Amino acid sequence: MLIDVSKLTSAGVFDLVTVGHFAIDTILARKITQPKSTLGGPPTYVSVAAAKLGAKVSVVSKVGDDFPEEFLRWLQNNHVDLSGLKRVSNTSTTRFVLEYEGLRRKMRLEARAPSILPRDVSDSLRAKAVHVAPIANELSSAVVSKLRKSAKVLSLDPQGFVRSFDDRGNVVLKGWRELEVLAQIDVFKSSAEEVQAVAGTRSLKLAMRQVADYGPRLVLITRGVRGSGLLFEDSFYSIPLCKPRILVDPTGAGDAFVGAFLAEYARGKDVLWCACVGSGAASFVVEAVGPERFGGRHEVYERANKIYGKVVGKK
Repeated sequence: MLIDVSKLTSAGVFDLVTVGHFAIDTILARKITQPKSTLGGPPTYVSVAAAKLGAKVSVVSKVGDDFPEEFLRWLQNNHVDLSGLKRVSNTSTTRFVLEYEGLRRKMRLEARAPSILPRDVSDSLRAKAVHVAPIANELSSAVVSKLRKSAKVLSLDPQGFVRSFDDRGNVVLKGWRELEVLAQIDVFKSSAEEVQAVAGTRSLKLAMRQVADYGPRLVLITRGVRGSGLLFEDSFYSIPLCKPRILVDPTGAGDAFVGAFLAEYARGKDVLWCACVGSGAASFVVEAVGPERFGGRHEVYERANKIYGKVVGKK
């Protein structure tokens, strides 16, 4: 029986809404003996990480008619509101092949769902935080401008804006600096390589400062096993890594990080605590393939508490 996503509605103000494509990922790595297609994309990892902390979450996204019903049920069972999800007939869901050599990743785009347009964002959408997270340049500055009116806090992960694709779909980083977008952003989150591409410099601290100068009041950078970096109120902070029990698949760790961060930030929590909670949430996701492992609130808080006192900051 097909699920009619148009009827999956929820009233009221959300704590967090994630905007960008869901993906169907094929993940290849030495520790994965039987590769399979898994649910992916920021709306998955951001939303579920936040929901596990008690946040009321929703999405604005598009998928094709190949999007499995089991994925819809799984999202519903994990308390993700799907009223903003549109299934477009005769199209494909965005699909990636991710190949890991250790922590180094190669990505190949195999299919792309239709773009998210301003009309796909409900005029009645209201959220404490909205996270803009394109993965294949699927939304425009006009969408960001409309979302600005819906959110108290507007967050951006520019990964989809800084990607270009060759004839085979292989992902290559490119420069991107849309000041019209950055000027509207409160929280900027990216990998170290992506913030360097946005700022056009290899100096990580300089890149973070330049991005902050464009508009965001808070800049978060994820650095894999080296933890994360934070620029806030003109001070840099080094957020330690919460160590997982085992490292199986790093896919989605950065998205889980920002989902947990924003869930706490929307509650008015201390920024450094929010970053530690983000690290805690990310440490659970990497323990399994795809979105199979998320820590509960108390588990994430327990790991966050272990690093909170170890945060180092300086001007």
